[in-house]
Amino acid sequence: MADLLEPLRRLGSQVVERVWRLGYASRFFVAVLLNSGAALRRYPLTLREIWFSGVLSLIIILVSGLFVGLVLGMQGYEILQRYGSAEQLGTMVALSLLRELGPVVAALLFASRAGSAITAEIGLMKATEQLKAMDMMAVDPVARVVVPRFWGGVISMPLLAAMFSSMGIFGGWLIGVVVIGVDDGAFWSQMQSAVDFRYDIWNGILKSLVFGGAVSLIAVFEGYDSAPTAEGVSRAITRTVVTSALAILALDFVLTSFMFRGTS
Repeated sequence: MADLLEPLRRLGSQVVERVWRLGYASRFFVAVLLNSGAALRRYPLTLREIWFSGVLSLIIILVSGLFVGLVLGMQGYEILQRYGSAEQLGTMVALSLLRELGPVVAALLFASRAGSAITAEIGLMKATEQLKAMDMMAVDPVARVVVPRFWGGVISMPLLAAMFSSMGIFGGWLIGVVVIGVDDGAFWSQMQSAVDFRYDIWNGILKSLVFGGAVSLIAVFEGYDSAPTAEGVSRAITRTVVTSALAILALDFVLTSFMFRGTS
């Protein structure tokens, strides 16, 4: 009988642990928001984190956006040509990037590069007891360490997503107009007439803001909650990347279902 109850006991223990971590993460998020005034008082720290999270991620964002645009241009032209709508290539590339691929792929790249680095930095500070030393000196580690990194990621993400989409559109133009030979005027005019600021550009910005907040919160929480060992920090980095990817995809589905309901 004890052998039969052992799997149930382990399952219950895991469920309780997940619920406890969810509650702890919620309280941690509230503490970050309550200490967000520190981001204004310590704006040089926030600017440093924008550089660390955003500017240092710029190369991978631009290169990835270019290649995504090139692939969209080639695949889109092949599909549209079958239906005699090759002049709609610019519309397809722009809408694909602005609505979905730009915010989502940029957020996944941001989580892999900047999110893991933030988790590693905070985790190593915890492992070397720097956070405890701050607490002993009456310096709140959440306000000093966590909040600037959180807001640095939230501010950087929309800018990176916009640059990703811009470079992707350039890649689509490069392969469609320069290489394949689609009419340049048709490419841009069809794109201009089809893209709507509210449903396409603004919703893409809103998505990237939500993704940036989610990834930044996961990154700082996993680093702050990591075990103070090398193994604990490595596990926290893995959890950051995996959890961020799942959160981005789930939030993308939820946001898309509300944003584009009833639109063409």
